[in-house]
Amino acid sequence: MQILDYYKLTLSKDKDFIRKIKNILGFVPGNISLYKMAFRHRSAAKTLNNGVKTSNERLEFLGDAILGAVIAEMLFKNYPYKEEGFLTEMRSKIVNRANLNQLARKMGFNELIVFDQKNINVLSKHHSMLGDAFEAMVGAVYLDKGYNFTKNFLHQRIIKPYIDVHQLEQTETNFKSKLIEWCQRHGKDITFELVDNDEGESAKLFTIQALIDGESKGIGRDYNKKNAEKLAAEKACTALSI
Repeated sequence: MQILDYYKLTLSKDKDFIRKIKNILGFVPGNISLYKMAFRHRSAAKTLNNGVKTSNERLEFLGDAILGAVIAEMLFKNYPYKEEGFLTEMRSKIVNRANLNQLARKMGFNELIVFDQKNINVLSKHHSMLGDAFEAMVGAVYLDKGYNFTKNFLHQRIIKPYIDVHQLEQTETNFKSKLIEWCQRHGKDITFELVDNDEGESAKLFTIQALIDGESKGIGRDYNKKNAEKLAAEKACTALSI
């Protein structure tokens, strides 16, 4: 163990946080502030003098791109004869919000996330909090360690132990198409409607509800409109036992 790593783990004021990071991610962080930022939800953001908010949203944006690139390269190499549509669907299965939420929960991210605890329902309300933190963590690793380290980290600590690509290949995740087909078979009208966000939520967040014969059956929230529709469709499929 390097002397600096030993200091961080035993003498640093952030030693408890650093130990948790090492246990979860498998390495001692260099720039600790990046990782602290990665696990700070926007509900607990502080506004600096220059107006910048200290939440994980910017790191999430970066991490989403890095994660997508690593997964795309892996799929490109693993499936040399598959077309673009198949590769896109497989990448979506791996990086969709529900899957990232599950991954983050398995890895123990809930022990690290800082959020506004005045609202005891914040975790259920912001159901994408864990997945958002996962992407922000990837962004932090990239800025701290570089692309090659991040790529190896994702393969060794995330993909190999947690993601069964071949099982995902057989998994049906196109909930929107499934819901539309069900409505057509049963003569029901279906629409996806953009609704106002709850007070305090980012204007960049899309909130979509799936309406079946005018009745809301599922609500999805995401920073991508299409993903929000997919989440709403998934909730509706669950509610309708499709």
